[in-house]
Amino acid sequence: MALEVNDSNFDDIVLKSDKPVLVDFWAEWCGPCRMIAPALDEISKDYEGKAVVAKCDVDESPEVASRFGIRNIPTVLFFKDGKVADKQVGAVPKKNFVTKLENLL
Repeated sequence: MALEVNDSNFDDIVLKSDKPVLVDFWAEWCGPCRMIAPALDEISKDYEGKAVVAKCDVDESPEVASRFGIRNIPTVLFFKDGKVADKQVGAVPKKNFVTKLENLL
């Protein structure tokens, strides 16, 4: 299951992680966000111990969304060593996320 991150815990969970981190910026009302959620949950199980999968609700965490320039959702940012290493905007197949994550391992 994906970790919930927000304005108060984002830096500790995402930026200080010693593993690659996939962060899904989403909102409850976003249809495409709900479409990719099952794939991201599968990825969190498949990569347990190798990578971190997190979700950030843009309505509840406007500071983080603003800091990373999130304008469209879903946007998935891939972090490595505390920096954005890759990005995926929009609903895409699971393999697209897996390929980007594999490149960071």
